[in-house]
Amino acid sequence: MSTSSRTWLTRPTDPEFFTKAAEVCALYRTRPAGSVVVSVDEKTGITARSRKHPDQPGRPGRRTRREFEYVRHGTVSIIAALDVHTGQILTERIDRNNADTFIGFLRTLDASVATGTDIHLVMDNDSSHVARKTKAWLAARPRFHVHHTPKHASWLNQVELFFSALTRRLLRRGQFASRDDLATAIDDFVLAYDGHDAKPYRWTYDGSPLKSA
Repeated sequence: MSTSSRTWLTRPTDPEFFTKAAEVCALYRTRPAGSVVVSVDEKTGITARSRKHPDQPGRPGRRTRREFEYVRHGTVSIIAALDVHTGQILTERIDRNNADTFIGFLRTLDASVATGTDIHLVMDNDSSHVARKTKAWLAARPRFHVHHTPKHASWLNQVELFFSALTRRLLRRGQFASRDDLATAIDDFVLAYDGHDAKPYRWTYDGSPLKSA
């Protein structure tokens, strides 16, 4: 006799859940004057791996055949910032995911945005994002305006859509002989993406285009 189960996540008791969600959605819909809206997050532990045996090329009537076994060559982690209203992406390879690393990336972001332009920062509640050192750094730079996604709602962060594209178009089928090989491939992907594919996502919430809760 077989059994099945269905999994769901009970939303935590947070009276401000929908208020926070609506605030993020409002930023996606309308960029405040004189500002940019940037979604930021890390993608950690990306595995550099190659197949143990070479693929067998496809031919008419037969698909390409790929052997199951692969060899691991370590992992790469990146941090990324997505300009929500242009689709442009900025990424950086990171060795550690902590407040110092995050602040270092914020400095890069700060330098890349024109002086006099406010930065609306959308991010989840990862420990590096809410660390005391991070809060102090942001508080000293008033052009940064922080908008945290609600707990268990990191899916509201649009940079996750870019990570999905990166996974589907490069990581899932790519073969990488080393960590450096993988990091270079990611950099090349981002350059090509910014040059040809970057555009605002047609994003939906609760089944309707940017529906406020």
